[in-house]
Amino acid sequence: MKFNTKAIHAGQKHEETSGAVMPPVFFTSTYVQEKPNVHKGYDYARVGNPTRTALENLIAGLENADKCACFASGVATIDAILKTLKPGDHVIASNDLYGGTYRLFTKVFEPYGIDFSFVDMTNISNIKYAINSDTRLIWIETPTNPLLRIVDIMEVSNLAHSSRILTVVDNTFASPYLQRPLDLGADVVMHSTTKYLAGHSDIIGGAVASSNKKFMDKIEFQVKTSGAVPGPMDCYLTLRGIKTLHVRMERSVENAKAIVEYLQANDRVDEIFYPGLPSHPQHNTAKKQMNDFGAMVSFNLKDDSIERAAEVMSKTTIFALAESLGGVESLISHPASMTHGSIPKDVREKAGLKDSLIRLSVGIEDSEDLINDLDKAINS
Repeated sequence: MKFNTKAIHAGQKHEETSGAVMPPVFFTSTYVQEKPNVHKGYDYARVGNPTRTALENLIAGLENADKCACFASGVATIDAILKTLKPGDHVIASNDLYGGTYRLFTKVFEPYGIDFSFVDMTNISNIKYAINSDTRLIWIETPTNPLLRIVDIMEVSNLAHSSRILTVVDNTFASPYLQRPLDLGADVVMHSTTKYLAGHSDIIGGAVASSNKKFMDKIEFQVKTSGAVPGPMDCYLTLRGIKTLHVRMERSVENAKAIVEYLQANDRVDEIFYPGLPSHPQHNTAKKQMNDFGAMVSFNLKDDSIERAAEVMSKTTIFALAESLGGVESLISHPASMTHGSIPKDVREKAGLKDSLIRLSVGIEDSEDLINDLDKAINS
């Protein structure tokens, strides 16, 4: 079954009692049992819900995983993954990653004895140097947020496996339409389903998928014990959104490429961060492991003052100034004060994130309208 068909049919079946094409939304907190612990697969809604199962089966199918578990948010998913570790364990992560991930790692798990090293993962030597006898997990984000660097998933996974280290890939920016980390050797893949999977900026959610049974047993324990699970309506909306993932991503990527061409031709624009550019340092790696280059674009103006960047972001009318990404509507944001505001300024700057950086999440509107909107704001 090819991807576009999988996005609609993977792990799905018609509802048995009525033949409904879409799964019902099961609003229930508990389930009747014939005898103690004799039931139809569900005993309590924190542990499982049929609508959630349908969503988990679909995501597992898209990522070519044996199992998937869904959570109430992307960071709840990361939280569950990190809880599979113990005090004294060491994690290697990218020095360019989502601010919420950095905050969770440093403010929540470091005080509990988990050690973290943040390195530039585009150079495999940095990872080799960071590995020690306590390293248990390598956290890969690719493309990275917000500088859109590309990490070679296969290369890092091969290195990790030679030292019996688990690799986790945050695949949120690419979505399984563009990149499937498990096929490239990674052990685990996770998503903020809030973004491209749901695709309509109307729910919060997260998911983790893997064919590593030992790992997924630990994750299912977290589902049952910590209970950071999504409600059935959120699962239904995410499942419905995934069914149009392929057509949304095609249009968003097409629009992003048109916008990059416009930015290249604008003499007020300086650096452009987009892996589809041949000048991008990891362009060839992106070509190797991605089906296309994504719909996220970041750039700096030649006047790289934060005041000028703020002026541009406040003058767009189609691009909405807002956090998040991956919806059908285009968004413009200021990473330094929004998505990455929890990362200290010196840490951001060391990683290459300027306070003047502008990040775009390109939606499915007409590209001409998006370009005109940016042009008016940049040239005002």
